[in-house]
Amino acid sequence: MAKEKENTTPEKKKATKEKTVKEEKSSKATADSKAEKKSDKKGSGKKEQGKVGKWFHDLKVEFKKVVWPTKKTVVTNTSVVVGVVVLSAVLVGLMDEGFLALLRLIYNK
Repeated sequence: MAKEKENTTPEKKKATKEKTVKEEKSSKATADSKAEKKSDKKGSGKKEQGKVGKWFHDLKVEFKKVVWPTKKTVVTNTSVVVGVVVLSAVLVGLMDEGFLALLRLIYNK
């Protein structure tokens, strides 16, 4: 007899892929739980050192991911901020003097 082709629909492919992903996740979870049990057997001092060391390692990894600005960008942005602060201070100072002059006119009568 002739061999029939398997009818593989997109739904069957998706189900197979999801099953594989679930199996991988469960195997990782099992490995993680075994690792936790092993670490629990060790002294609590080493466990804390491991956490601190891992934290610093993760911090270093995250700092490598940061896109640091160039010197030109920092100077430009800083000068814009300083300019806006100075302009705002002058504007508030002028408004203060104007309101003060207005109050002097009102109360000197």
